[in-house]
Amino acid sequence: MLFSALLAAAADEPGFKPLFDGKTLNGWKLVGGHGPGYTVSDNRIVCPKEGGGNLFTEKEYGNFVFRFEFLLTPGANNGIGIRAPYEGDAAYKGMEMQILDDGDAMYKGVIKPEQYHGSVYDVIPARTGFRKPVGEWNEEEITANGKRITVRLNGVIILDADLGIVKEAKVLEKHPGLARTAGHIGFLGHGSHVEFRSIRVKELP
Repeated sequence: MLFSALLAAAADEPGFKPLFDGKTLNGWKLVGGHGPGYTVSDNRIVCPKEGGGNLFTEKEYGNFVFRFEFLLTPGANNGIGIRAPYEGDAAYKGMEMQILDDGDAMYKGVIKPEQYHGSVYDVIPARTGFRKPVGEWNEEEITANGKRITVRLNGVIILDADLGIVKEAKVLEKHPGLARTAGHIGFLGHGSHVEFRSIRVKELP
């Protein structure tokens, strides 16, 4: 039923294809998983607190628009890997778009601007203040088109950056993934409960 609903919704979003059938993890590959990894429950992909690892699409994507909804628990930390290889740390070998309850007290005075939700992790900071309260569903869209990376959260653009602005040799050495033009899309679990649904993608030329 949900997959049919997603197909119907995709018809209203020309070019988008669902990446999750609501029942199985077909089309996905778990890399470096621990505990139960990721599970499927109530038409959602769930990263349980005792699970996690990287859950990647089997297919690789270069230029694309990736749309999904996510629900956080207090202090939850996850990420969206883009243009990532299966091997190595996706935040560096590819790119990680931060998924984080950055308003939790545990992060106050601890994280850097480029670690807040929606940021290109450890590289480019996103605007803050547009995430819904913990326990509510958020809508997010990540667009990767050449060197331009855009993140729209609940209808608001919180990041719109050209990767070409990154010139520091140390950053480029630490993040070789910034130069990648294609790779897998994935959920990067960090030992906290996060849920995802309505996952779809549109490939760009």
